[in-house]
Amino acid sequence: MIIYNVTVKIDKTLSADWVSWMKSKHIPDVLATGIFTDYRLCRIFEDEEDGGETFATQYFCNNLIDFQRYQKEFASALQQEHMERYKDRYVAFRTLMEEL
Repeated sequence: MIIYNVTVKIDKTLSADWVSWMKSKHIPDVLATGIFTDYRLCRIFEDEEDGGETFATQYFCNNLIDFQRYQKEFASALQQEHMERYKDRYVAFRTLMEEL
């Protein structure tokens, strides 16, 4: 099992909108690619004094070949949509993991 983890720290004033958009638009669009079998959206507990909230979205797929297909065919457009909507109000990093 491959886990594609996307960690996003977003301005606290936008966090409720971001969670709503993720659940209603972005995550369904990612799942509609047919690459991922499931997902998990989590809020990360941390010091929020800097005005941001941090979330991790984990997408699950069967193998690395499927994930590479996602990267090649779908990732750029989906990431661009996120970037345009939230502009300079977030930071993100991505981690690819394998469940052992």
